Amino acid sequence: MSKIYDNDLQEQPAKNSSIWTRADALKVNENDPTTTQPLVSADFPVMSDTVFIWDTMPLRDIDGKVLSVNGWSVIFTLTADREPENPDYIDANGNYDIALDWNNRHGRAKMCFWYSKTGKNWKFGGRVMKEGVSPTTREWAGSPILLNNQGEIDLYYTAVTPGATIVKVRGRITTSNKGVSLSDFTNVKALFEADGNLYQTEAQNPYWGFRDPFPFRDPKSGKLYMLFEGNVAGARGTHIVGPDEIGDVPPGYENVGNSRYQTGCVGIAEADDDNGDSWTLLPPLVTAVGVNDQTERPHFVFQDGKYYLFTISHKFTYGDGLTGPDGVYGFVSDEIFGPYVPLNGSALVLGNPPSQPFQTYSHYVMPNGLVTSFIDSVPADKTTTGMDYRIGGTEAPTVKIKIKGDRTFVVDEYDYGYIPPMADVILKA
Repeated sequence: MSKIYDNDLQEQPAKNSSIWTRADALKVNENDPTTTQPLVSADFPVMSDTVFIWDTMPLRDIDGKVLSVNGWSVIFTLTADREPENPDYIDANGNYDIALDWNNRHGRAKMCFWYSKTGKNWKFGGRVMKEGVSPTTREWAGSPILLNNQGEIDLYYTAVTPGATIVKVRGRITTSNKGVSLSDFTNVKALFEADGNLYQTEAQNPYWGFRDPFPFRDPKSGKLYMLFEGNVAGARGTHIVGPDEIGDVPPGYENVGNSRYQTGCVGIAEADDDNGDSWTLLPPLVTAVGVNDQTERPHFVFQDGKYYLFTISHKFTYGDGLTGPDGVYGFVSDEIFGPYVPLNGSALVLGNPPSQPFQTYSHYVMPNGLVTSFIDSVPADKTTTGMDYRIGGTEAPTVKIKIKGDRTFVVDEYDYGYIPPMADVILKA
């Protein structure tokens, strides 16, 4: 059984952690059409010629329902200016290297918002926080929660560099017949960081991950919790990939190589108060030691009395001897603390097609089965475009999945960036 340590370093069984095993991951099939995202065309439209966007966070309530406000849909996105005039992104022939600009975006990520009357064709609203409000240089993904019909919003996000801290900032939304405004996002409150006992710290691993808060109210107990991405605590390279982590593999698949460096997990914390101002870290819900090093943007869909836990991951973060597409992975349980079993046997829910392995990423599964993501890069016809691939930095076509027990199926595709509300909140005057 996996072990955790409390603050007194007393060994305790991690009763709550389910294991995504190497045997499970061996079942991943990148060519299964029922778990493959449709091809994205290279002639896709872009939302903006001046900014890149990637991780998309629809405004929602604490139960996960996607909301509009006074008829206006709102999404938050990680955003960076496109910098075609920056000499750092001009190649030897004097041309703008958009791929280099795109690949360097994370270091200047800021939280911005967009609004729409139709759930698509988004209009840019600008920065959520003014420059200097966030305590770190990077503003990474999280969750915007509409608290009430007075228009108060709690934005949970990850403050990165230096370190990585889960934080929140409260502000307000107002609307007019012309659009949406956000204001008063001025006081950022630090909530928690990785502790080194349950979740790996930067001191234990310079490549650690600790980010992507997803607060929610447990539909059965009514308690307030938060999911986040983490890595299992311990110095890098010291984790043991044992029989529990390997699972029931066929002959010839017992060698795990250097997969001890893959230590991803889906973390959870419990609120000490109903406002979400104080939190206690709990053992991970799912660990992926020996399987994958990243379990990004974890989130829940509650359906049929079950807990559907979704996360996103990459091909390049798999351990030795394993592979899978960039995309959505998922698990299901009858109870919040498990045990969780992989959806579709392998955990793969929605992956990029092998012919376009980097077309989309950062998928978010909404309670209505719609899945949003952003376009990363799509192969292009070099004879007509002069490019091997086209950089996105814009919303991808929305797809729909159907969840049936412990299985999922891709069933439909919609317009680019289609994120319709599930309910409309009318603000009090």
